Amino acid sequence: MPIQPLKPITLMGANASGKTEIALELARRLGGEIISADSKQTYKLMEAGTAKPRGAWTDTPDGRFYLVEGVPYHMVDELDPRATYDVGTFVKQAKALMPQIWNRGKVPIMAGGTGMYVQAFWNGLDELPPADPSLREKLAAITAAGGKEALYAELVALDPAAAMKIPPGNIQRVMRAIEITRLAGRPVSQIWSGKFFDALPAHEGKFIFLKWAKELLTERVKRRTATRFDEWAQETRALLAAGYAEDCPGLKTLGYPQMLDYLAGRINKADTIRLITAASMAYAKRQNTWFGRYRNAVRVDLLKFEDYDPAAIAERIINS
Repeated sequence: MPIQPLKPITLMGANASGKTEIALELARRLGGEIISADSKQTYKLMEAGTAKPRGAWTDTPDGRFYLVEGVPYHMVDELDPRATYDVGTFVKQAKALMPQIWNRGKVPIMAGGTGMYVQAFWNGLDELPPADPSLREKLAAITAAGGKEALYAELVALDPAAAMKIPPGNIQRVMRAIEITRLAGRPVSQIWSGKFFDALPAHEGKFIFLKWAKELLTERVKRRTATRFDEWAQETRALLAAGYAEDCPGLKTLGYPQMLDYLAGRINKADTIRLITAASMAYAKRQNTWFGRYRNAVRVDLLKFEDYDPAAIAERIINS
């Protein structure tokens, strides 16, 4: 086996890229622990809809961990679906975890598709005002009344420069930019230092980007949605029965709004699968655009289904 790398590994890619399987393969080969960089998998009671790796909380000599196939998998299955989670919280937790993993003699392996989390962890965050719940409610009301177009128009009016850098459909980023501008009293584009968009520091870590051909990724997303559909529906029913509101943070994550429409009888199963697939692929396009700009990442192109071999890809990563 090659000598254990002295750098942590960061495995990036769109949803349904197969990051979990490769991360587990790397962890087994290197003696590693995994840090999830996925904004959805941090929630409890949400497994089928988030593709959370199946594991169990287990007491070990080093502490209580969520183990997946015997591998500690951090920052998943921790939050109540009513709780909010943001990039600052992720960075703080991940920064604390990294040295703990090294001190146990293990290799940290970060795996996930939330590009902002990866970027913020490695390049840092600007000092920005905290979220304001009352302002968020007002912005949510604008969105409810006029749609994402009305919210985006608000940003264009306040800070055209920031609006040019944020996709209109990314409601959370648009809302946060408006919030910062109003709270700070000056355009958020003047507050951004620019360091957030720097290239990833290859001297500090090894970065891998899994890039599927679009038609193959679409098929993978569709298959995964169809395979997990009944379990996903049951899971969502259970959340509603337990008193979770349809607009709680967990149930606003990717695919759950469509599942809620299905459970309410507004759309049928086939249309639900189609709409979830479409939403997933729209998100995958943004993910691939984000990760694709990292010229210093090792890119693994998957042009046919047979190219996806976790053991072979892990070996390539170790030797890269």
